[in-house]
Amino acid sequence: MSLKPRVVVVHRQTEFDELVARHGTPGQAAFFLSTRGRSMEEVKRRHELTTESLGEVAAAIPPDWRRGRVERGDLSRFAFDPGDVVVVVGQDGLVANVAKYLDGQVVIGIDPEPGRNAGVLVRHAPGEAAGLLHRAIRANPASDHLTMVTASSDDGQTLTALNEVFLGHPSHQSARYALVCEMGTEHQSSSGVLVGTGTGATGWLASVARERASAPGMPGPADAALCWFVREAWPSRATGTSLTSGRLEAGEKLALVAETDGLVVFGDGIEADALTLRWGQRVEVRVSDRALRLI
Repeated sequence: MSLKPRVVVVHRQTEFDELVARHGTPGQAAFFLSTRGRSMEEVKRRHELTTESLGEVAAAIPPDWRRGRVERGDLSRFAFDPGDVVVVVGQDGLVANVAKYLDGQVVIGIDPEPGRNAGVLVRHAPGEAAGLLHRAIRANPASDHLTMVTASSDDGQTLTALNEVFLGHPSHQSARYALVCEMGTEHQSSSGVLVGTGTGATGWLASVARERASAPGMPGPADAALCWFVREAWPSRATGTSLTSGRLEAGEKLALVAETDGLVVFGDGIEADALTLRWGQRVEVRVSDRALRLI
C-alpha cells in the first residue's frame, strides 16, 4: 500500500513569542514595548493572525494524510522527504530560508498578513490551502521553477540560496581576494561580493544596482542567469576596481580566491550557516542545478 502524501508546514516564531521568551511574561514584554513607543496590541494581533493561519492550514490537510511541522530555527536539522508538499506560512523571506534545504519538493506560500508582506513568494491566502494541497499532489503540478544560486569551495563545501550569496569578511570590513570571471582576473579589496538570482533582484541586489550607472540587466526569477556586484571596491596600487559587476549565464562561473583568512560565504542573509574560506582557497558561484518549485 502506497504512503499517503506528507505535508510539512514551515513557520517561524512570531515577534510576540520572541518577546515573551525574552522578557518572561506578556506583561513584562508589554512594558518593554511601551518604553520603545510601541503597543503590545499590534504585536499580539499579528501573532493571532499567524496562529489563525496555521490553524486554517492544519485543518485543510486531509485527516488521512501524513503531516509534519518545523520552525525556522530547526530547518537545518529537519529531514525533508522527496515527495513532501511544503507549506510555508509567514513572510516571503521564510520561503527563501527553506528553499536551500529542498530538492524538487513542491512549495506553497501562505501569507498570514496580506498587505504587510510583499507576497512575491507567499502568494496565497490561508483559505486557499485545501485546494492548493490537492493541486500540489498531482503529477507535475503547474508551478514556477525559480532559479537558485550555488557556491562551491575547493574543499567540497557547498551552499545554495534562492535570493543571493554574499562572499566577504564576516564583519563586512575589507576583504582581500582575487576575482576571476569571463572578463579576466583582478585582485580586489572590498566590503564583499553579492551574486544573486532574479528572485533576489528585488532585494539586496536591487539596492546595489540602483547605485550603478552601468548595472547589468537583471534576470527574471525563472531565468537561468545571475547578476553579481562588488561592494565598495577599493582602488590601490595592489587592488583594482575595473571588474565590479556582471551577469552569469547558465554554465558560466564567478570565482574568488581568498587572500584573507576567514572569509565567509552565506546565503539569503543567514550568517550562522556559512562556508569559511582560508587563505588561498577558491570558491566558485554559478546557477544551481536545483530550482524552487513554487505553486
